[in-house]
Amino acid sequence: QVQLVESGGGWVQPGGSLRLSCVASGFTFGSYAMSWYRQVPGKGRELVAGMSPAGASETYSDSVKGRFTISRDNGKYRVYLQMNSLKPEDTAVYFCSAQIEGRNYWGQGTQVTVSS
Repeated sequence: QVQLVESGGGWVQPGGSLRLSCVASGFTFGSYAMSWYRQVPGKGRELVAGMSPAGASETYSDSVKGRFTISRDNGKYRVYLQMNSLKPEDTAVYFCSAQIEGRNYWGQGTQVTVSS
């Protein structure tokens, strides 16, 4: 079955950086788009960044454009989110997602907290 496991979250001061990682299993990773979402309590999940199967195209929300970078290693079944210049409003649970045959699959999430 599809499994997605995120890691790399934690606490960081404003202006700092974190790199999230997601390892996938149970499907042919290189055949599907991957994305990162985030969610704060009381709100829906927000798309942060997405990448096409071969990594040829990326998309970012306006709120993170220029600060976050999504990447993937199809040989290692991993997708990454490099987060720079972090702001307190980036505080959220971050989820890795695979878009497979019209359905989104999710990891368990990793907490990112940005505060001084």
